[in-house]
Amino acid sequence: MKQLLIVFAIIQLVTITAGYSQNIPLNWRSVAAGVWKVKIGQPQKFDLLRTANIHPRIETLRNLGERNFPLLKEECHAELQNGKIYLRFPLEKEEQLFGLGLNFKTINQRGRIMTLHVDHYNGIDNGRTHAPVPFYVSTKGYGVLVNSAEYITVYAGTGIRVNSKHPPKVYNRNTDKNWEAQPYSDAVEILVPANGTEVYVFAGNNTMEVVQRYNLYNGGGVLPPKWGLGFTQRVPTLSTEDDIRKEVADFKEHHFPLDFIGLEPGWQTKSYPCTFEWDTTRFSNPADFVREMKDSGLRLNLWLNPYLSPSSSLYQELKPVSGSHTVWNGLVPDFNVEKARKIYKSLFSKEHIDIGISGYKIDEVDGYDNWLWPDVATFPSGITAMQMRQTFGLQMQKMTSEWFKEKNTRTYGLVRASNAGASSFPYVIYNDYYNHRDFITALCNSGFIGVLWTPEVRSSATAEEWLRRMQSVCFSPMAMLNAWSDGTKPWSYPEVSKQVMEVATLRMQLLPYIYNCFAQYYFEGKPPVRAMNLEEGFSFSPKQFTAEINSVTNPYALATREDVKDQFMLGDYLLVAPMFAGDKKRKVVLPQGKWYNFYTGEYAGKGEIIEIEPGLDNIPLYVKDGGIVPMIPPVLHAPTPGETLPLELRHYGESKGSISLYDDDGETFNYKKGNYMRYSFSATKDSDGKWIGKEEIFNKNKMTQQYKNFSWKFMAGDKK
Repeated sequence: MKQLLIVFAIIQLVTITAGYSQNIPLNWRSVAAGVWKVKIGQPQKFDLLRTANIHPRIETLRNLGERNFPLLKEECHAELQNGKIYLRFPLEKEEQLFGLGLNFKTINQRGRIMTLHVDHYNGIDNGRTHAPVPFYVSTKGYGVLVNSAEYITVYAGTGIRVNSKHPPKVYNRNTDKNWEAQPYSDAVEILVPANGTEVYVFAGNNTMEVVQRYNLYNGGGVLPPKWGLGFTQRVPTLSTEDDIRKEVADFKEHHFPLDFIGLEPGWQTKSYPCTFEWDTTRFSNPADFVREMKDSGLRLNLWLNPYLSPSSSLYQELKPVSGSHTVWNGLVPDFNVEKARKIYKSLFSKEHIDIGISGYKIDEVDGYDNWLWPDVATFPSGITAMQMRQTFGLQMQKMTSEWFKEKNTRTYGLVRASNAGASSFPYVIYNDYYNHRDFITALCNSGFIGVLWTPEVRSSATAEEWLRRMQSVCFSPMAMLNAWSDGTKPWSYPEVSKQVMEVATLRMQLLPYIYNCFAQYYFEGKPPVRAMNLEEGFSFSPKQFTAEINSVTNPYALATREDVKDQFMLGDYLLVAPMFAGDKKRKVVLPQGKWYNFYTGEYAGKGEIIEIEPGLDNIPLYVKDGGIVPMIPPVLHAPTPGETLPLELRHYGESKGSISLYDDDGETFNYKKGNYMRYSFSATKDSDGKWIGKEEIFNKNKMTQQYKNFSWKFMAGDKK
């Protein structure tokens, strides 16, 4: 048997080096309910899911039910040619494809060519982005993940093979107006520049179930600490402890909510590259200052990039386990080497975590090419520079979150790069690109690929833009104002400060609902923020618009495609439709069923496109018929363990409804041991047609009951 294996390996090697092609049979193996895996060629030992160290939720996947393999196996192909893997998967005529990274301009990715490459986003959906996750989801109820840490090129229904089973119709451009510059293609084709890879297929009854299985296989979504969902302010770069005290006092004076403060580069002695050590001229006693802030209900988050300054006393110790090239003259640690991990853990624990720092903002792990290490760099572990580029953000997330977990403390932070397998990591992606509309498109796309994204607020040209940005960020995974450069405050535009205060207050009132959305992410794999394409009953199909030929701007009459990319779901019940500066009205696409205005309870529409003129004061919000939205009174900080609050339950529409509301201590990982509770709320009509609310509490571990004194508010609209 050994001799046969050796002969086979020699044949494979000869095949590769000789430049011949080899068709590879695909032997799909079930690895969980509704999840299949195949090994193609000789998969690399270093890949995305191993880097993320995923722990599949096998039992939860089983609870979703078994599914049949969702593709025609005979139409799935793999070929090894010239040391590269060529993959091909079938496409039907009307399929739409979602995912393939954190895209900022498009939702449906069919018809696109993308090279998936970790990079700073630069305004084009070409695959170079902060989270180029090689996973796509189809409206036919399946998803495909290529588990490779290489730069992968995806032809998402663009290439047309000579032997295609479903070739496009041939038109004569001279005489037929139906001629298209990009004819229909019946396949997704993927080029992996390696002699082997793993591929996973996920099945579901709909797109949401596919995404659920993807997230659950990666360990389930993150459940952040409650304070992480409150409001955060990042202070100017060179702020001192006295500057921060004044900032805190300003927030208190304005009665504006605040849960954590982000310290930018100046907190440490040197940055670009970093020492990770406190500058005692700005922070005389960091441990005392961190304690002082925590006693006042505030957490601190530290900015960093991971590159070690020559000024650090650890420089010589880290040098042998670092890459061949520097970034901003700082060492790039090879975290695939245990010694590098130990050096950073020791330093970060001593300087930050042991004194009570609550999280990190991990900057500059994405690009540009002329900033990060080049692809010719080498690393002591033998991992290539390209693989390091694809996984460095993953490694930082995994490593730092584990340090907090060892202390049974949850963290929540920011990162510039991520990839497949990151669903359970407590990090939100951000960047320096600053287009409000595109930020909302990215928010929609994040839900397809198991990452979180925040449309942070930094500055604005007008008061109206400031308000519109603040309204959007208050319905994202992190409500963040980033004042690192110009010191802006929520009230910096007095003419809209009242409306800004109102939407920030609403964010805090909705914390039970938002926290419950993240509990669904953890327990069920449902992303908290979802594109409309993940909503049940959403049947909007993108239209192809015939474009006029123009010899200068459009010589091939390329058609444009319509996506719903400026509205999204927050959890099961809330539809969010942001407004943008300069817009007085907008269209909202309502899924099937009745929908109601969040603020008034008035009927809005049913499975239709409505046009609204909401005015300046509120961000348009709609609630699904039968939806129940739990709310607390206005607070300045997220609820803390042992604190009790009354709970208002708003029911919308004319249908009965129910919600299972999750709660735990909001700070530790004790929920993994079953230390959590659930409230069951339902709204029905009695025999006289009067609405009544019912409550049940399930608390096996006798936790302190945070929500008491329930009151119901029935926001019934008209009976259309």
